[in-house]
Amino acid sequence: MNTRRFALLFVLLLLSTAALAQSTAQKSFEQLKTLAGSWDGTLEGQALHVSLRVTSSGNALMHEMRGAGPDDPITMVHLDGDRLILTHYCDAGNQPRMAATISPDGRTIVFDFVEATNLLSSQHGHMQRVTFNFIDADHHTEKWEFAMAGGKQMGGLLDLKRTK
Repeated sequence: MNTRRFALLFVLLLLSTAALAQSTAQKSFEQLKTLAGSWDGTLEGQALHVSLRVTSSGNALMHEMRGAGPDDPITMVHLDGDRLILTHYCDAGNQPRMAATISPDGRTIVFDFVEATNLLSSQHGHMQRVTFNFIDADHHTEKWEFAMAGGKQMGGLLDLKRTK
């Protein structure tokens, strides 16, 4: 009887430990969710506002830029198993999807292009890479890189400070 209780306790302990362990992607997603709020900054000298909101019962992070171009692009970040995924709903009319790589210190998350929907060969290009760099709780940067047709790169660095 005691042996069965011990075995059951051991199995429950293993299961609870596994449930509490988080993957690197999960930890990074939790870190990104701490950015929820309002942010002001600049992009190539132009003022811009970014809002981040945790939505879908904590399963997605919505990122919205205002003042960054002809429209206000929306970006969604979520987990896909053990991968952290970003989908950018671009002014260019396509929706690039990117997967994250996390720096060893956890302060930098780089999303690299995987695929895109609605990406036509006649389009000028698509978002290729997004890098989030955590400076402190009220300051972070985002580098957005756009791949133009013919291999030319453009984009910019957003230097953002929390307003709320």
